[in-house]
Amino acid sequence: MATMTQEETAPAVRRIQLARQTLVFALLLMLLVVAFTVSLCVGRFSVPAGRALELIWQGISDPSRELTAIDERIVLLVRAPRVVLAALAGAGLAISGAGLQGVFRNPLVSPDILGISQGAAFGGALAIMLGIWGFPLIAMVFLCGMAAVILVGLLSRINGRSETVTVILSGLVISSMFSAVVSLLQFIADPNTSLPAIVYWLMGSFATATWERTLVAAPGLILGSCFLWMLRFRLNILSLDEAEARSLGANTIRERWLVFCLIAVIVGSQVAVSGIIGWIGIVIPHAARLLVGHDHRALLPAAAVLGAGFMVCIDTLARTATAAEIPLGVITALVGAPIFAALLRHHYRERTGS
Repeated sequence: MATMTQEETAPAVRRIQLARQTLVFALLLMLLVVAFTVSLCVGRFSVPAGRALELIWQGISDPSRELTAIDERIVLLVRAPRVVLAALAGAGLAISGAGLQGVFRNPLVSPDILGISQGAAFGGALAIMLGIWGFPLIAMVFLCGMAAVILVGLLSRINGRSETVTVILSGLVISSMFSAVVSLLQFIADPNTSLPAIVYWLMGSFATATWERTLVAAPGLILGSCFLWMLRFRLNILSLDEAEARSLGANTIRERWLVFCLIAVIVGSQVAVSGIIGWIGIVIPHAARLLVGHDHRALLPAAAVLGAGFMVCIDTLARTATAAEIPLGVITALVGAPIFAALLRHHYRERTGS
């Protein structure tokens, strides 16, 4: 019996791979729905799952009706916007991390490498110290995050070109500069009023989530993620060697900076409403890559769903584990660091074959 050639087996292998990716994606969606439901139910005031889902359906079908019962107000006005915002933020950070790791061809890269979070942190700390709240604070945070990316672009551009190494180094320089300025603001802030607010905001939290804040952050998070997914084929090319990418017709510098700008929009929108939340953009893409592989066509949506579910679970833990809400940055570091260490060991064993 003649053996099958590589050309004959490739379609079958591709079908098996697609079926596996579809199954993984379906399981991740189911886990996300479970995380949503649990987060809506648990808290100091528990709500049965059936009642919570019924309230969500009533809120969708008749959004203008008056909310009178206490469980209606808790589910629809307190927990629902928080869960939605956490899911959008987690998805945005995860897809940003996956995109950056592909562009830089480095699994250790996260959105922090461009200085976006630190620039946005400076905007938020300055706004809090000046007594600016609400939409002006969100606008200042977003603009400072975008300013950080612009500064990285200007600093990394040498002889009309921006190489990968210079972008990374420029991002570290700008990040360190903004971190130093934030520390200076903390030093001169009023220790009785603005300083505690700055410190708590920098550690990340969805405690102030409302439907208004969700609507402010949603356009940047959703549109940025969607446009990044539309570049999934280009990300596959950009993840190749520089010479190979150019031979396939990619304008690596222009397309790389397009990805950077989209990530700046996503991360800036997230930091503007919930402060700095670390580790999501570096841990979740690794986990998604283990589940669906390196192809960005499957990696980006898998990372987004996994990031959304992970963030919802972390936020639920933050507000229910103790009487006082734990800042998200603390939990993501405590949970993310061991997971990342395990993923690194797994990755190393795969590469060495041991």
